[in-house]
Amino acid sequence: MVCSVFVIAAATQTRSPRTPWGEPDLQGIWNAETLTPLERPARWAGTPVLTPQEAQAVEKWVASALGRDDRSRRGTERDVAGAYNELWSPPRNVGLSDRRTALIVDPADGRTPAMTPGAQKRTAEMRDYLRALLEGTASGPAGAPPSPRRSEPPPAYNIDRMNRADGPEDRSTLERCFGAPMPVFKRAVYRVVQSPRRVGIYVDFGQGQGFQRTIPVDGSPHLPPSIRLLHGDSRGRWDGDTLVVSVANFTPKTDFRGSRENLRLTERFRRVSPDRIDYRVTVEDPTTWTRPWTFEIPWNREPDKPNRIYESTCHEGNYGLLGMLANTRAAERLFAAGQGPDPATQDNATGGATGEDRTVANFPR
Repeated sequence: MVCSVFVIAAATQTRSPRTPWGEPDLQGIWNAETLTPLERPARWAGTPVLTPQEAQAVEKWVASALGRDDRSRRGTERDVAGAYNELWSPPRNVGLSDRRTALIVDPADGRTPAMTPGAQKRTAEMRDYLRALLEGTASGPAGAPPSPRRSEPPPAYNIDRMNRADGPEDRSTLERCFGAPMPVFKRAVYRVVQSPRRVGIYVDFGQGQGFQRTIPVDGSPHLPPSIRLLHGDSRGRWDGDTLVVSVANFTPKTDFRGSRENLRLTERFRRVSPDRIDYRVTVEDPTTWTRPWTFEIPWNREPDKPNRIYESTCHEGNYGLLGMLANTRAAERLFAAGQGPDPATQDNATGGATGEDRTVANFPR
């Protein structure tokens, strides 16, 4: 059923628009917002596509969320976080992509394949380390003192919000302004420009995490494996009306669902109508998953003039990160002088993020 949706969409146009130099024209501003989760929730196992009535019920339920105006957790960290962070959440009138229950189209169950034993081990090591740093706080085991592991380096390059701020590397890559993942598959807007043998894609993601991709479409090979790039090295080619892009040479400072430097992507961009691009990505890493897997998401065109894409600046001059570190140093000095709590007993990682949110995964049965 999933494949048939896209066959119908592609059949509405026999030939993609062309640039003046004859290549398929992908240019414009494209929005990939969707309520469809990456993986199929268990409640919809065996149901790749919802009926129009089922999809409407999900979309209506999400749209009814109070969001930043919800004061049910008044006085908590969650309340304060919601007042700001909700601004960056997807609009509540976003729908499901083609009524699908998962963006993943292969495997057919809409779930990521099993992780390899090695990937499970390294994921567990990082998870246990981050949990240890929460010991002694309200988010850790009741009555436990701060863990001696606070003095240990993390088992791998840190990308998460850990409960420590000894230096910038203790903070998440999002807080350090380079945390946008590749591939970005939700909550993003893209601007595509083209020139002969080049495609440029500006990715506008989250709170200033945007980045620029310049993709050669000239048959040139990947850079040597010794050269590693934050968002990978992209090389494209045309397969009929489809732009096929191979992405390799990632660094260990990025993470996509457990995969780092061994991640390989094959992206396919096809304009199936004036207002839609089908974006399909095959994800591979034999050190992380037992088999490759593929997801697909439509990009919908936005009007150009009122939706100009501006440069992402994250927090101006990175002063936000400076404030996080300075605040912790001040708290440490006060505690040493007998004033204020031990910073190790304060949760500066989770932000009090507990309880239900308005996502498809939490849709009532």
